[in-house]
Amino acid sequence: MAHRWVCGLLSLLAVAAAAAEGSAEPLIRLPTQDEHDAAPTPAPSAAEEGITRWAVLVAGSSGYENYRHQADVCHAYQILKRGGLKEENIVVFMYDDIAQNPQNPRLGVIINHPKGKDVYAGVPKDYTGDQVTTKNFFAVLTSNKTTVIYVEACESGSMFEGIMPQDLNIYVSTAANAVESSWGTYCPGWNPPPPHEYLTCLGDVYSVSWMEDSETHNLKKEAIKDQYEAVKKRTSSSNNLTGSHVMEYGDKTFKDEKLFLYQGFDPANVNNTNRLPLPSLEGAINQRDADILFMWKRYEQLDGGSEEKLRVLKKIKETVAHRKHLDSSINFIGKLVFGFEKGPSVLEAPRSSGQPVVHDWDCLKRMVRVFESHCGSLTQYGMKHMRAFANLCNNGVSEAEMKEASVGACGGYISAKWSPLVLGHSA
Repeated sequence: MAHRWVCGLLSLLAVAAAAAEGSAEPLIRLPTQDEHDAAPTPAPSAAEEGITRWAVLVAGSSGYENYRHQADVCHAYQILKRGGLKEENIVVFMYDDIAQNPQNPRLGVIINHPKGKDVYAGVPKDYTGDQVTTKNFFAVLTSNKTTVIYVEACESGSMFEGIMPQDLNIYVSTAANAVESSWGTYCPGWNPPPPHEYLTCLGDVYSVSWMEDSETHNLKKEAIKDQYEAVKKRTSSSNNLTGSHVMEYGDKTFKDEKLFLYQGFDPANVNNTNRLPLPSLEGAINQRDADILFMWKRYEQLDGGSEEKLRVLKKIKETVAHRKHLDSSINFIGKLVFGFEKGPSVLEAPRSSGQPVVHDWDCLKRMVRVFESHCGSLTQYGMKHMRAFANLCNNGVSEAEMKEASVGACGGYISAKWSPLVLGHSA
């Protein structure tokens, strides 16, 4: 079974303005529906607006160390449900291996804030486990509606930079630009910390920022553009050491629309007008270090000399060693292909604004797979090097040249634990 390495989640909120008339195709399709079956036309969830709201929530990772991603998705579901979206109009993708995980201190419960309530109860299990795939995700999207998308992922801007058209009625907000990580929060040892029994981060800075903003505002008065600016400010950092740059892409012509059109309206927030104070970014950790933090906290918690403690220590050492191997191998490949002086700078060079990270996406996939076949899985950490593989393609490096360089850099590396045959390919 391939482990999910995706660094974040995607929340897709859509409005079918014509659905009340019964003339529009459904935006989403459940796994029990054949693609040729006509789904029943849903009744409007907000008759006074004449619209039907749909949502697709996706957590792309698995493993207890990635607790925060599924917590974000469950939290988003609760916000939308309280806003009046029908359960059948919210499709949830998540591996669902957190709530009942033996390492979860509150079995059957997921929280997304240090003082938060359970956000797992009632969340539908539309796509879980091995059903959480890109194929199934694209299969549920069947028509073009006015859509707002929130994307929590490292380098999430690279998914849309130079790619996202501006005339598709789709507005996208991302946790980070095309060259930086996004950040986890409510982490042990940081401020504010999770409850003492939690050894993992509860949420992600960008995701909890937009959700906590939605929970504390009257969404009939707050526009898309207002929330974007608030979340952008809350997610960034004045010291440039933590935080990321929230970005926006796609169609920006409907940013003046109120958020209730997409997220619904919770009557409990009718009198809410106050802005949330900025959180302390002492509590933010680079997404790619969150799993190491969890392992260290687990190690510190265990009794000295126990077999489990030794096992966790071994896992930490192996993980750190593989990270160092990935960094040095990709650096070495750059020198082999482009020369000692130029190699690293060519691999790391960002493209000019408005250009996609790569033009030949099939080439990018081939480069990653060649590398992983000889050097081991990139893992969630190694995904930060995706730009290096893109630049190999952008500079015309052939698959044969990449294979030769990968063998030269990684020949003899024993990567049984990190083999793509075990973990699956990253692209």
